[in-house]
Amino acid sequence: MKLGKTLIVLGILGAVLAGCSTQADNSNTSITINGSTSVAELFETTNGHEGIIDAYKTVAPNVTIKMSPTGSSDGIKAAQSGSTEIGMSSRQLKTEEKTGLTSVMIAVDAIAIVVNPENSVDNLTSQQLTDIYTGKITNWKDVGGKDAPISVVARESGSGTRGAFEELLEIKDQMVTSANEFNGTGAVRTEVSQNPNAIGYLSLGAIDDHLKAIHLNDVEATVDNVKNGSYTLQRPFLLVYKEDVVTDADKAFIDWVLSPEGQQIVTAKKYIAVN
Repeated sequence: MKLGKTLIVLGILGAVLAGCSTQADNSNTSITINGSTSVAELFETTNGHEGIIDAYKTVAPNVTIKMSPTGSSDGIKAAQSGSTEIGMSSRQLKTEEKTGLTSVMIAVDAIAIVVNPENSVDNLTSQQLTDIYTGKITNWKDVGGKDAPISVVARESGSGTRGAFEELLEIKDQMVTSANEFNGTGAVRTEVSQNPNAIGYLSLGAIDDHLKAIHLNDVEATVDNVKNGSYTLQRPFLLVYKEDVVTDADKAFIDWVLSPEGQQIVTAKKYIAVN
């Protein structure tokens, strides 16, 4: 009888240990994310501000997040094809892109207009900005600055930031041919910081001390002005996925991004929380 009881106890203990071992194996997982370089700025730790990925490590230390920031269009296509589990987009999805995809807004971002700190121009109207990016205004003196040619800096074709910028200004396919196109937020930031005659655009949260954000229609690009609607150059940050590709680990990560803890990171990085 004692032997029988011992075998039963050992059997139960073995089953429990086996279950624990299996659970531990399953907890070591990876999440693949691809897309917008602007959204990636929110996910990465930069300028002393903790990003989403590092913050999530404290919650789920056994989850590895593999991120490839190659642009919104790439992220949407990768999510559609299933080559990535989660796509990142810094613009609304086009009608033809929505098929089969679920999108979740995790933050709102302002597109800030930036110049070199040496530039004396502090404000542009929407019309002046439009005319600069379509080639109608080519000299800073025509908008109250010094007599110098305007070096137009833009994001590459397919960039979510560029797509949102052109859509909001209604200048799709009208970009001046002399514009200098750069891949990624960091490249735009570097070019404008080094070129006294440059003008560019990037996420509000990506501005550093080497750039000057100018007012648009006498309205400063701030979180409060985005919230109250007075600053009109704003766009969503989206995560997109296919239901037959997304995993439980992916969904747990997205839920955490939308949680109060995740949204605190959004606010700390100078973006606008959605919750």
